[in-house]
Amino acid sequence: MTLDILTGSGDLRALKVLSNGKRRFDPVEKERLIDAAMKPGVSVARLALAHGVNANQLRNWVKLRRNRQAQDALTVVARGQETSAFVPLLPTARHPDMPARPSSAGMRLIASLPNGVRLELADVDERALSAMVEVLGRCNVPAG
Repeated sequence: MTLDILTGSGDLRALKVLSNGKRRFDPVEKERLIDAAMKPGVSVARLALAHGVNANQLRNWVKLRRNRQAQDALTVVARGQETSAFVPLLPTARHPDMPARPSSAGMRLIASLPNGVRLELADVDERALSAMVEVLGRCNVPAG
């Protein structure tokens, strides 16, 4: 049976059921379900219910995937490889009230998120800053 993820035509196929009741799912179908759950506007609870999976379990799988992707992005940047889909950061014109810094100093990032969280990074190199911008770009933070 092929799993039709978005229309919910069937349960996620369990390859093995352990003696304690835990199920081991088909990894390909599980990854497709996680992909579908990560799409904007998709109800994770509805998707889980349609495919016979606990909603909290599916949310946990999505969280693990996002954490793994963020860690992979930071690891790749730490190795010195470019993987960002963003345009490289270029120095911008200084505001008159900002003190001049030597060109050898690191860059600075200030991000105010819609939920009120403020992130400030100072004296970071271009690669670390690019990685942070990439990770922040993947965050779907609701306005609070």
